[in-house]
Amino acid sequence: MKKEISEYKKVHLIGIGGASMHAIAAMLKHDGIQVSGSDMQESDNTRYLEKIGINVFIVYNKELVKDVDLVIYSAAIDKTDEELSYALSLGIECVDRACFLGEYTKQYENLICISGTHGKSTTTSMIASIFLEAKKEPTINIGASLKKINGNYYIGDKKYFILEACEYVDSFLHFKPKSEVILNIDDDHLDYFKSIDNIKKSFQKYVDLLPKDGCLVLNNDDELVRELVPRLETVITYGITNKAILMAKNISYAKMGFPTFDVYYKNEYYDTITLGVLGQHNILNALASIAISINYGIDKAYVKKALKEFKGVGRRFEYLGEYKKAHIFDDFAHHPTEILSTYQSSKLISHNEVWAVFQSHTYSRTYEHLEEFASVLSKFDHVIICDIYPAREKNVWNVKEDTLVKLISKKNPNVEHIPTYDKIAEYLKDKVKENDLILTIGAGPVNSVAKILLEEKA
Repeated sequence: MKKEISEYKKVHLIGIGGASMHAIAAMLKHDGIQVSGSDMQESDNTRYLEKIGINVFIVYNKELVKDVDLVIYSAAIDKTDEELSYALSLGIECVDRACFLGEYTKQYENLICISGTHGKSTTTSMIASIFLEAKKEPTINIGASLKKINGNYYIGDKKYFILEACEYVDSFLHFKPKSEVILNIDDDHLDYFKSIDNIKKSFQKYVDLLPKDGCLVLNNDDELVRELVPRLETVITYGITNKAILMAKNISYAKMGFPTFDVYYKNEYYDTITLGVLGQHNILNALASIAISINYGIDKAYVKKALKEFKGVGRRFEYLGEYKKAHIFDDFAHHPTEILSTYQSSKLISHNEVWAVFQSHTYSRTYEHLEEFASVLSKFDHVIICDIYPAREKNVWNVKEDTLVKLISKKNPNVEHIPTYDKIAEYLKDKVKENDLILTIGAGPVNSVAKILLEEKA
């Protein structure tokens, strides 16, 4: 960027309603900078920004950028966007979200980046909860809502910045982290990366960003993570099945599926941890959080308390309520590996039958993982497929929902394609029984189905 952050007077954000973008807007407002923004639709995030005095326009209009000295845009914004192209034609400085965050976070002594294909939001939230419990006053930016901070960001002091760092379009390569967590590496975002080899190369470049005195935390149970080559002294591996520096042993599950396990660090007993979230994948996420806490000298009493009280983040196997005594959960899972974790978590809960409502996120991901989606979704008792959520894409792959339905039906005949949220809700009203589970699954607004059911109950 051309200037120090504090030298910018008026900043405009295109796509201001996004999880990370609205947090950036609020941080800039806190720093005394005049902020405005635009988005395609109103949301809780845009309404919140308006409440704190930021002008948000639910329309894209090139006139909005003519008097600003910096434009920030999200990865979803194309260079042909009306506001962005006009700002560029006027010679106004324009930077993408990740580039800006890379500059903004340089003012912090310790940038702690949490990365991986799956589990970033949950693990970032676990680490944030521990640092807050220990009164470390971190600044936080997460891709999901954390109840402990009533949102997805928190403005603390300049010593720690805890950041969810996404690999999409190599965004995390803009950062200068002091510590990194790498949870896993999987074949996602193939619309950009094209191959798993390119994803691995990107993560290796990310590892290489760490300074010699930095800290790298690696999941030793993940085969592709084990292939990374660290070039620094402090590396903490963690795992359950493969030998690691930090390990979970003697795992047990309570009636509602919450795990308790013993943690060993360098072969010595550390403590016994109980989680307030479900699933073996969250044991791994907790181990990553413990590793970072050990590196920063946080007392285990704070770690233990924070992890026990942590109840998850919004849309990560989040319990929403009941309909006809059926239990409704919502999960952001949008990759076959994540859906498998959702399935495994559901098995830990005593229930009758599971009704999985799935909305695939983007045509490219649907096309690339069609067989894998069908395989994992067929495990649920009942499957409802709603229309694909396109996000930033046009259907150049010509992929169709009915193709997924036909693949699932080869293993499980209890599958339907129902296009809209209201029609799905109507269908479920006549089908669900007491002690069933209703799971809305996907990164798009598929949770609208749950909202319709719960609103009728109210």
